[in-house]
Amino acid sequence: MLDPHQLRVFLAAAETLNFSQAARHLHISQPSVTQHIRNLETHFGMQLFDRSNRKLTLTEAGTTLLPLARDLVLKAVRADDLMDTLKEEVYGHLTIACSTTPGKYILPSLMADFLNRHPKVEATITVTSREVAMQRLNEGSAQIIVSSLFTYHPDIEFHKLMSEPVVLIVPQNHPWAKRQVVSIDELRNVNVILREQTSGTYQVVRDGLARRGFDITELKKVLTLGNSEAIAFSVQEGIGVGFVSKLVAKRVVCEQVAAVEVAGVELTQDIYIGQHRRMASTSAQMAFWKMSTDTNSPAIERIEAFLRTPRQTSLLDTLPVTP
Repeated sequence: MLDPHQLRVFLAAAETLNFSQAARHLHISQPSVTQHIRNLETHFGMQLFDRSNRKLTLTEAGTTLLPLARDLVLKAVRADDLMDTLKEEVYGHLTIACSTTPGKYILPSLMADFLNRHPKVEATITVTSREVAMQRLNEGSAQIIVSSLFTYHPDIEFHKLMSEPVVLIVPQNHPWAKRQVVSIDELRNVNVILREQTSGTYQVVRDGLARRGFDITELKKVLTLGNSEAIAFSVQEGIGVGFVSKLVAKRVVCEQVAAVEVAGVELTQDIYIGQHRRMASTSAQMAFWKMSTDTNSPAIERIEAFLRTPRQTSLLDTLPVTP
């Protein structure tokens, strides 16, 4: 019978293609890794790794085993976690995949509450693109997804966490900094910094301008950046004006830039949490979902209150203190 631990060792070795690195990752000795791999090869009656060259590679048999091993190890972990749900305490490993803004500015507040309530849970948050986050949820390597845009999938349950404004920010020495509102036509006359086209922020800005008959390609784009913090700092340096999440504007460059309203243009992005309907939920996953989808979630209320606060404050000031 296959040993799940041996499969974990095989996965670590297959992903690193280095027995020493696999040993360090698993906190075991390198000879132990070698022995586990040999035992697996004896079990299957074929080599899983090609050791003839200086660089370790997977054989055809090893390549074939890799996705099966991932699935079997995942199911073993889920079985352990699922049985934990029969116990009173919530513990285990919670895995979350999320897009950029939720991962950096919303999940930390949620996680502070959650880990304060359930200190025996270990959590891993992967910040990535929405597409990769969805892929991780579908393949089972993430139990929860938090994304800035809803993507329909028949097997995934979504819940709206909150709505967050997207704002136009300008340098403090920019002529618009002393104005509260600019017209949509004035956007044609300034250098603009934008997110990449696949990002949630870009799509919110594109759609918001389009509702007013303004094509986003009419903007004088001078720079495209892969995250909102980089846009905020670039605006601070005077490269141009840019659209960012209000959370980013308030937490990263609050004193160095000014937020300006574009008359008649509403820019709001919704943040969603999702989980797979067909995969067994662990106790940690169920507890996090219940806490996050609570209509009176203290963490969400703190974030929304922070967004309403005109003065510069730190969201960290409102987080619960762990005894």
